[in-house]
Amino acid sequence: MDFMKRLIISFTVLLMIIGGLSAQETTAVDSLHLVKIETKDGNTFVGEVTEETDGFIVLSTEKMGRITIQKQDIRTRTELHGIRKEKGEFWMPNPQSTRYFWAPNGYGLQKGEAYFQNIWVFYNQISWGLTDHFSMSTGMIPLFLLGGTATPIWVVPKFSFPVKENSLNIGTGAFLGTILGEDTGVFGLLFGTATIGSPDKNFSLGLAQGFSTEGWMDVPIFNFSGMVRTGPRGYFITENYLISAEGETGVMISAGGRSIIRSIGLDYSLWIPVFPEMDTFIALPFLGVTVPLGKRNR
Repeated sequence: MDFMKRLIISFTVLLMIIGGLSAQETTAVDSLHLVKIETKDGNTFVGEVTEETDGFIVLSTEKMGRITIQKQDIRTRTELHGIRKEKGEFWMPNPQSTRYFWAPNGYGLQKGEAYFQNIWVFYNQISWGLTDHFSMSTGMIPLFLLGGTATPIWVVPKFSFPVKENSLNIGTGAFLGTILGEDTGVFGLLFGTATIGSPDKNFSLGLAQGFSTEGWMDVPIFNFSGMVRTGPRGYFITENYLISAEGETGVMISAGGRSIIRSIGLDYSLWIPVFPEMDTFIALPFLGVTVPLGKRNR
């Protein structure tokens, strides 16, 4: 099978998967006042506040039904944001709604939102929203822990603009990196992306232009990504790149998911390179975690 046939088949399969998931209808969403309560005896309860007085609070929980807790027995109380109720279940917020596995989309972190992302232990990045339309990320690969001297570090400023709320968003920014211990200078990417859809179900088209101290890439990198919510604690995600270099064009295709465990996101996928000179099928595993650090509204 030649390269173009493999490329067309691969993208067709991805579009069929995305189309099938997108066709799923969801019911109306209720606005909730949810709290997490830890009692002095060590128990933890999460539920919707249905009644509250000076002496007690009544929670409607997902598994235990209605429970009454005396306020004198409460050790801590935490207000929860971004959780909604759909089909009788609590749907947790997306811990990383502004990204797919790695590529950004047109949504941006709101002021006060923040998260820590780790990929395969070594890739570490912290992102936070400075305003509702501007965020900053900084990261590193701490190779010095393995006795090496070269340590990649980077910053990622990003602007995001809603053209139509929860329907069309534009994002633009830069990935600016260097390697401590090496005379590489600054290298990176300037990127732009347009995202159609809501934070729970969207598709993005983007491009990035790479550069280094030696100049700019001849051809930009094109990106096509999608994210579809599959249930209270899960997403289907695909992230794909069209890459041209030295007169040859190939793609990196990925498909996988995101599972929400408590409030932490676990990302997993397989990445498949499809290039003209490749005769062997290769699938590279991806594993990452996202830990929210600030408030979440989506």
